[in-house]
Amino acid sequence: MTFMQKLLKQAPVNVSRRGFLSGTGALVLSTTLPVRPSKAQEAEAAAGPAVPAFLEIHEDGTAKLLSPFIEGGQGIYTTFAQVVGEELDLAPENFSVEIAPAGPPYDVMGGFRITGGSMSTRTSYELMRQLGASARAMFLEAAAQDWGVDASELTTEPGMVVHEASGRRAGYGELAAVAMDLPVPAEVTLRDPSEFRWIKTPVPRLDVRDKSTGQAKYSIDVEVDGMLLAAVQHAPRLGLTPASVSNLSEIEAMRGVHSVHLLDGAVAVVAGKFWQARRAVEAAEVEWTEGEAQWPMPADFSTDVFRDTLAGKKGEIVEVEAKGDAASALESADTVIEAIYDAPFVVHGQLEPPSATARFNDDGTLEVWTSCQAPEMFQGTAAQVAGLDPSQVSIHSQMLGGFFGRHFLYATSNPFPQAIALAKAVGQPVKLIWTREEDFLRDAPRPLGLARFRGAIGPDGPTALSVEVVGEGPTGRWYDAPVGSDPSATEGISGKSYAIANSHVGQIFHPNPAVIGYWRAVGHSMHDFMYEGFLDEIAGAAGQDPFEMRRALLTDNQRLSTLLEAVGELSGGWQPGPFEAEDGSQRARGIAMASPFGSEAAAIAEVSLDGGEVAVHQVWVAIDPGQIVNPAIVEAQVQSAVALGVSQTLVEELTYEDGEPTARNFDLYPILRPDQMPEVHVRIIESGAPMGGVGEPGLPAVGPAIVNAVATLTGERIRSLPLSKHEFGGA
Repeated sequence: MTFMQKLLKQAPVNVSRRGFLSGTGALVLSTTLPVRPSKAQEAEAAAGPAVPAFLEIHEDGTAKLLSPFIEGGQGIYTTFAQVVGEELDLAPENFSVEIAPAGPPYDVMGGFRITGGSMSTRTSYELMRQLGASARAMFLEAAAQDWGVDASELTTEPGMVVHEASGRRAGYGELAAVAMDLPVPAEVTLRDPSEFRWIKTPVPRLDVRDKSTGQAKYSIDVEVDGMLLAAVQHAPRLGLTPASVSNLSEIEAMRGVHSVHLLDGAVAVVAGKFWQARRAVEAAEVEWTEGEAQWPMPADFSTDVFRDTLAGKKGEIVEVEAKGDAASALESADTVIEAIYDAPFVVHGQLEPPSATARFNDDGTLEVWTSCQAPEMFQGTAAQVAGLDPSQVSIHSQMLGGFFGRHFLYATSNPFPQAIALAKAVGQPVKLIWTREEDFLRDAPRPLGLARFRGAIGPDGPTALSVEVVGEGPTGRWYDAPVGSDPSATEGISGKSYAIANSHVGQIFHPNPAVIGYWRAVGHSMHDFMYEGFLDEIAGAAGQDPFEMRRALLTDNQRLSTLLEAVGELSGGWQPGPFEAEDGSQRARGIAMASPFGSEAAAIAEVSLDGGEVAVHQVWVAIDPGQIVNPAIVEAQVQSAVALGVSQTLVEELTYEDGEPTARNFDLYPILRPDQMPEVHVRIIESGAPMGGVGEPGLPAVGPAIVNAVATLTGERIRSLPLSKHEFGGA
């Protein structure tokens, strides 16, 4: 069975009762999920979507839509209201949207679903349109039956069925009870795109008011009758587990403490209030011993040593993609340049601390409230943890306080298995909250990545390129993707569209001791920095302008050529510099491109040096997602992606010493400050290509654009992020 078959089958890894807290192996985000309809989706489309399950029309004519995908800031609730409303003929502001429960018919990706990989809209766009059109047809039929006319004589206005011949009109609310009991039509006609009223318009976000007024509810806000609160102290290194708590009686006697529990890899305190639980667990004097973790961290693990290990790693090179004969071209070339690039571990650092609430009911069922990007997967794993059938488990997915790939089933990196164990032990509902320190300690960071490049240089640019990517990707870790077939291990280096006659990309596998996970834009987030940086090095060695060289390499690719021209025009015309700005500072610009998640992006960054540190003043991004629904949301997502891209390029790095992360909070893990945020300019290009993603594609080109600008400004080529660990002269 291939890793894709495993993913589609949605079969969680078996976990023993003894080891479930130290190794809750399960399924997580894949960046390679097919965006074409699955057989299950095709079958559902043929029969018509389960309209009453997804859509509820109230007597006042408003609608409640159950979204298969989770809202976490990306605007999916508004997008779905636009798409469904377009075909239903109901204005988006009349919708309220909630998260659908786990299970059919909401597992719209062929038996499961994930909110990730920038896939929510592109995998369900046609389904959501059909949902709205089917509901509209049912309202027309309900009115036809009531009025004794043929449905073909009727039409709709927003929220209203109209019979022009008689002047009769009826609101959707009046017809809802009858309409929703009618059979769902097997075939419906979708609106012609030229008639769109809400799709492709900047409809205001539906969730802005609740988020702005504190009404939006997150996992940390969940309250259940009779619940207790819990806090944990994790072992400082993965693989350790508590042997004892030397001051146990003292901890148990602290105010509000209900009980103390030794878990695999952690000590937990359950109390009446969270602050009581936290104070008590932090005061616990724990003796740690070697345990049975699924992925124990070596006691001598060091980031610096691991990077050097990857740089020196030799072995079997598994081919990922090849064109021409790169080896022969490099052997015969007069000029060959080489470089090693690397990018660090980075944390997710989402605003919301991880939390989960668990309750066992009298009928033997289990309910879990938590932040989650994959309800069916969480349901399966929660059932295993509790020793129940998945049908006995309800997952109440909450609005996410940030994404970045954090809310997936990484072993040891989610609190809900601990919450389940504690609720079972105390016989009451328990809400467990991880402090930021525990979040940092058990996060599944983006892998440390490294690649070795060799390029043959001709008078017009590259004649051959060979890349060896060394390490492991999260898809290989979580789905057993074969070496060379794990896109997360090479994407951003593989899949490039430049017309280089001879190229070869290979992977040398080396396991990562850390529990790694997906991070926004996944492999693209670091590999595009490496590839686009080395491409600029090739341009320099060939005496070529990097913008013009890219233009030449994209002559036969109209989509990317258009995008490159667009970002150049957006920036006021390509001018690499160095040049003097109005404030007297010396500045330069860099260019980079990326092709992530079915979309295309190009970025130009303008930088200067301020006290020896890099300052990013402006970033211009042109993005081609094929088709769009809401341009305001697209622009907001690009703005967000740029912020994260600048942050990881300038300052973000998680390091390990003695098997432990050196940062346990943002005091030792800096992120982008408000005064470091550049001006961002966005242009959306709709090429008519199949719909691509939006949430992640704006990030990967940002880092290399910045680094390429720094090289132009200083003459110094940076091949290892973040920039903050390098010293630059000048001002």
